[in-house]
Amino acid sequence: MDTERINTLVLAYLGDSVYELLIRDYFIKQGINKVNNLQNKVINYVSATSQAKYINYLLDNNILNEIEIDIVKKGRNAKVNSHPKNTDILTYKWATALETLFGYLYVKNEKDRIQELISIILGEQL
Repeated sequence: MDTERINTLVLAYLGDSVYELLIRDYFIKQGINKVNNLQNKVINYVSATSQAKYINYLLDNNILNEIEIDIVKKGRNAKVNSHPKNTDILTYKWATALETLFGYLYVKNEKDRIQELISIILGEQL
């Protein structure tokens, strides 16, 4: 599929689902059986603040390639009309950048790269 034809915010919309599913799957596989406990663990990875922190970690540590960096920039610079009240616009834009990256990788069927980035994120206690 030609990702150039897909709206950046549509990639972010898809990437949000992909990212959250993988984070939830990870903690369920850790044997956490109570929804409240799962939610407490998952929110540390899927909140806008956390997503912004992780995308900046990936960038600051040169983990992303040039194409991925371009996708992140497109996601960060996408025109958003609103954002959650509990998150400032800059944090929300960085979170959108991470979601865009995961949406892009999913559309490109880069499952190994997705798993590699999820492993890095889950392995880092930032």
